[in-house]
Amino acid sequence: MSSKTKIVVLHMKEVIYTGIFVVLGILLILLLIFMFLPGKGGKGNKEAAAPTSKYVAGVYSSSIKLNDNAIDVEVVVDEDHINSIELKNLSETVTTMYPLIQPSLDDLANQIIEKQSLNDITYSQSNQYTSTVLMDAIASALNKALVPAAEE
Repeated sequence: MSSKTKIVVLHMKEVIYTGIFVVLGILLILLLIFMFLPGKGGKGNKEAAAPTSKYVAGVYSSSIKLNDNAIDVEVVVDEDHINSIELKNLSETVTTMYPLIQPSLDDLANQIIEKQSLNDITYSQSNQYTSTVLMDAIASALNKALVPAAEE
């Protein structure tokens, strides 16, 4: 029997490149399996655990008392957004005595609806007290609209 010996020549550079690509391929496969399997780290569990809405949709109000006159600040929200903020029961007497109340609310409402948050709201120094009273009333109404935390 004549068996011929075959000699295989491997270049070290090719062996190293092949090893690196095999390791990267295995890491890619493990990453894809980890991402798409349901369970602890998958996307499905995170979405299910996250609350589906921020607010309970509806109309919420808070009252401000100015010299025996009650003014309601009405906030309309849907599940994820603040839709509008308005003054209700605003009489001519209050408008005459407090001329900055409606323009201040309009300015605050535009900023809050744009940012969808009560954070980083700015107002001028000339109507800071009016704006502070309005912001407190808006915050009170929005607190009523928040979804209660799930009890475990």
